[in-house]
Amino acid sequence: MDTAKPLILITNDDGVSAPGLRALIAVMAEIGDVLVVAPDKPQSGMGHAITTNNTLYLNKLSKDDDAIQEYSCSGTPVDCVKLAVNEILKRKPDLCVSGVNHGSNSSINVIYSGTMSAAVEAGIEGIPAIGFSLLDYDWNADFETMKPFIRKISLEVLENSLPKGVVLNVNFPKLAKENINGIKICRQAKARWMEKFDKRKTPQGRDYYWLAGEFVNQDKGEDTDEWALANGYISVVPVQFDLTAHHAAQELNTWKWNE
Repeated sequence: MDTAKPLILITNDDGVSAPGLRALIAVMAEIGDVLVVAPDKPQSGMGHAITTNNTLYLNKLSKDDDAIQEYSCSGTPVDCVKLAVNEILKRKPDLCVSGVNHGSNSSINVIYSGTMSAAVEAGIEGIPAIGFSLLDYDWNADFETMKPFIRKISLEVLENSLPKGVVLNVNFPKLAKENINGIKICRQAKARWMEKFDKRKTPQGRDYYWLAGEFVNQDKGEDTDEWALANGYISVVPVQFDLTAHHAAQELNTWKWNE
């Protein structure tokens, strides 16, 4: 690999064959040297899960002299990042990009997202990282509109780096390029899933469940990712992986913990 070029690690949660990943590879190959380590099967909704009780396997998909080195991994998106950093790469990547996810990772979805958890894991390793998602669950979604924006956002991160302990959660509306109003820095909307379960029975009489539900946006602010996406903007939310509720510490220190 050319040390003069940025080294870019690519992963996702939809699996190594996902069209969204292929779109991301195409853009990153124009920017730098690329290593792909992605799950060998879909891992959506895995969050920050890691594999501890099963073996992990890496399968090299590329030839040694291929311009882009690709591996599939039997584990989770976070496993992919850990293996890439600790077992494959000779130096730390200059950038990690995850996606492009087939479907939204805005608002509370960031908690459940394997796409974003891979980016967060890279951030924990001190690697500037971005998770990209498109609000289209169709396997054959059109990713062409996104490519110039993915390139622009990635180059800005490479040029400016990111604040310590921060990664970016980028979501694209399902719109033609001419209908996208621009890129907007946002906060995460206060929204949630109202879950319900579809209860059924197996032929043997055993109950089983399908998770369903409705996404409810309770946030009327015009500075949120949900507002931006609904109004034709690409939302960019800076995400931190320090989960300390710093604002609560002062109040908690007034409690009588040691009396």
